[in-house]
Amino acid sequence: MQRFIIIIFLALSVLLALSFNAHATVRISYFYDGDTVKILDDTNEYRLRITNIDAPERNQPYGKKSRRALMQLCEAAEITVRITGTDKYQRKLGKLYCDEKNVAEFMLKNGHAWFNDRYSTDLVLALKERSAREKKLGLWNDEKPTAPWVWRRQIKERQKNNR
Repeated sequence: MQRFIIIIFLALSVLLALSFNAHATVRISYFYDGDTVKILDDTNEYRLRITNIDAPERNQPYGKKSRRALMQLCEAAEITVRITGTDKYQRKLGKLYCDEKNVAEFMLKNGHAWFNDRYSTDLVLALKERSAREKKLGLWNDEKPTAPWVWRRQIKERQKNNR
């Protein structure tokens, strides 16, 4: 009987611990740009790089608007994060949801980011970008927007040439 009580007690303790973890407070404490944020939860603070998209850098044309769109979507929202890995810069990689809205879908659908086809094969997201391009939404309103990976490469080349 005593063994049975101990087992029940342990099972209830595990369930209680899991329920507290399931309701961890998660918030965004900083928006770096349109695809990277700082996440604070009950036990951790980390950078999250949103998967499947690449948003303009802050110092790039449309960069501040992209960041602002993400801020408006998520600032007062309930935040959910699904971590899928870590990148070479030690940022967490994953999906971000603000009030249950998939942030990658939102950013692509409204023309605030590029679909990152180098690392993703999600055809639904690719179609969201295509639709935004056709409607000339957001950054697609520009004649020839520069992709963030091209922008970063150009910056590196300029820095290299200035040495």
